[in-house]
Amino acid sequence: MAALAMDESASEKDAIAEGLLDLLKPSVQQLDLHVHSMRESQVELREHIDNLASELGRINEHQKVSLDLDPYVKKLLNARRRVVLVNNILQNAQERLRRLNHNVAKETARRKTMLEASGAFITRPSGKP
Repeated sequence: MAALAMDESASEKDAIAEGLLDLLKPSVQQLDLHVHSMRESQVELREHIDNLASELGRINEHQKVSLDLDPYVKKLLNARRRVVLVNNILQNAQERLRRLNHNVAKETARRKTMLEASGAFITRPSGKP
């Protein structure tokens, strides 16, 4: 009797865990897509900053009147450095999300296999919670 109650308790916990995993998986995938989009934007911004810095350098070389554009070029390069830093942070976050998503899928498959193997896998009718 105690073993039956223990099996039911374990299967309830597995069902709750699987429900939580199913609930979180779309959010993790959506967040991963947003991070990927943000990384692409960061790369594009970095390229624009590089182009602008080189263009300012060329303008400075061709000017007959000496304009001191060096502070602006330095500001652009500092902004570029920050963009690269944010891009690295986003890349690390995306890699963690990818690993989390992989682990969620692996754990879900493992639990399903365990439940099916133990014969405790009960399917509910779709109309009832």
